[in-house]
Amino acid sequence: MIAALNRLVEIIERQLTDEIDIAGIASGLGTTEYHLRRMFSSLAGMPLSEYVRRRRMAVAAADVLGDEDLLGIAVRYGYGSTEAFNRAFRAVHGVSPGDVRRNGGPLRTQPQLRFRLTVEGNTTMDTRITDRPAFALVGYATRVPLIHQGVNPHIQEHITGLPASAHARLKEASNTEPAGLLQVSADVDPDYTDGSELTYLHGVAVAEGTEVPDELDRIDVPAGAWAVFRTEGPYPEALQSTYAATAADWFPSNPWRLRPGPSVVAILDRSDDFSTATTELWLPVERA
Repeated sequence: MIAALNRLVEIIERQLTDEIDIAGIASGLGTTEYHLRRMFSSLAGMPLSEYVRRRRMAVAAADVLGDEDLLGIAVRYGYGSTEAFNRAFRAVHGVSPGDVRRNGGPLRTQPQLRFRLTVEGNTTMDTRITDRPAFALVGYATRVPLIHQGVNPHIQEHITGLPASAHARLKEASNTEPAGLLQVSADVDPDYTDGSELTYLHGVAVAEGTEVPDELDRIDVPAGAWAVFRTEGPYPEALQSTYAATAADWFPSNPWRLRPGPSVVAILDRSDDFSTATTELWLPVERA
């Protein structure tokens, strides 16, 4: 995976003035666009699309300092107008191309990334792989923004807004793994961009063919393999650290990759104030 990401960066560098076919690049590297984008975002700390934009604007700055017409520069870097180019340029450098042409700066350069795997042995991951038949996730869904760190207040508001009878009803419906009440994230932006919207479902897993009330939201999950990461500690910090470690440590070291599908968190045990918890993070995977 590390080699694939470095090859991706090299290809992007050669194609900064062209349309970049990420799906085609991923296929040529023997992986999928979904997995490539998720691993890049997790390890680089920014979406792949944002990195491409920053690199284009870093290179374009040298052209702006010359005498070439700004429209010509804009078109070369994939923008149909100087206005669109100006917006992208200002978003990266904090100033307009005109300001740079007059004053020579200031400029913010995005260096070309290079990924390295550092083996420290300080993250022990309690992991198992399980093959599951098709099942469904049912419960109460809403759209919320993605928040990488800390408690998501939008999810909290959704859960606390449900009546106690809803929780009891869901627990009775649960009849397959992952067991118990679940925190489900679906339709997540492949770049895993902070603030992007996802579908959050507070629900349970039921076996295929189980009859459930029509008023419950439903996500059908096909048969496949899952990597299950168990963690204990402060909540949600320990869980979020484990999620980050899957990209930084586990996937680069194991012959598995993410496949499209929801991620699921099962709360196995927790303190009364929910300050600590034992959780299982379920991620859909396939052999790399």
